[in-house]
Amino acid sequence: MKENHLPKYFLIVLVILAFIACVLLFKPFLVQIIISAVLVSVFYSPYLKLSRFLGGKKKLASLIMCFLLLLIVIIPATNLIIFFGKKSVVAYSESANFINSYSVNLKDNVSSFFEVINIDEGKIENIFLEITKSISDWLAKSATLIIKGTTNFLISLVLIVLTMFFFFIDGERILQKVKLWSPLPNKYDLEIFKKFREVSYTAMISVFVTAGIQGIIGAIGFLIVGIPAFYPGLLLAIFSLIPYIGAMIVYVPIGIYLILVGQVFKGVFILAWGGFIIGNADNLIRAYLLHGRTKINPIFIIFSLAGGILLFGFWGLVLGPLTLALVSTIFHIYELEYHDSLEK
Repeated sequence: MKENHLPKYFLIVLVILAFIACVLLFKPFLVQIIISAVLVSVFYSPYLKLSRFLGGKKKLASLIMCFLLLLIVIIPATNLIIFFGKKSVVAYSESANFINSYSVNLKDNVSSFFEVINIDEGKIENIFLEITKSISDWLAKSATLIIKGTTNFLISLVLIVLTMFFFFIDGERILQKVKLWSPLPNKYDLEIFKKFREVSYTAMISVFVTAGIQGIIGAIGFLIVGIPAFYPGLLLAIFSLIPYIGAMIVYVPIGIYLILVGQVFKGVFILAWGGFIIGNADNLIRAYLLHGRTKINPIFIIFSLAGGILLFGFWGLVLGPLTLALVSTIFHIYELEYHDSLEK
């Protein structure tokens, strides 16, 4: 008697439809869910130790871990973004007032430089005003986008913390379910979970390590031109954590200020040092740090960082390399499983 495969095929179709339905349903929150899973995987060992210390009270341990992460990481980062947004709103008027108040001094300070490049001294004020207007418009536009996105960012953080609370409590049970549902052998499931955790940890750490190194590189540039480097370098490291604009918040105003007060070559050096050295250092450093964990060519890691930022914004610094690492792991498993067939 011929075996009836219809129930099996029908069930497979139902599973695919159910998966598609879940993706569509949770699509607006996929980034928050993935970031929560990343953070939980990074801090799961401290959570287990805290849970054992509290006598197995998982909910209390999860609540404390979420509160600590909120207090130590999330709130300071959010306050920094809001602070910059508020300060940037008034950048245009302050910059314009500076130019208007000191235009005569500016002409005296930099007239020799403009004579060298054959620009009439009478145009200097207009040139600086136009530059200031462009920079101020850029700052105001950036501030508007940041302030506009602050509410969405805060809502996103609330969802992340809430999701983390339940992931800490039910993390092991969820992983067991995924292993059960997966048709892959358990050794391959564990390999994927291990890679997820390793790359999550490295990607999170790389964000802060890169910011620190950028601060040091910026401080070296300031020392070269004779500027006290400690506080500008510290500010540069802190602001490097801000999405998109980052270190430019520090070195661009310093470079422009030096040009305005007549130290043109120092100002140009700082702008060039920031644009070419500091600006390109972050991706190279992250690629180097992640290369050790992923064993993937650094150029593809750089592309994954850029693509991740385009797709997911700030969280793309983590999600981009994580996606690439998981894809690489899946292909590695495929290679191991079908090595003999592929050789033929």
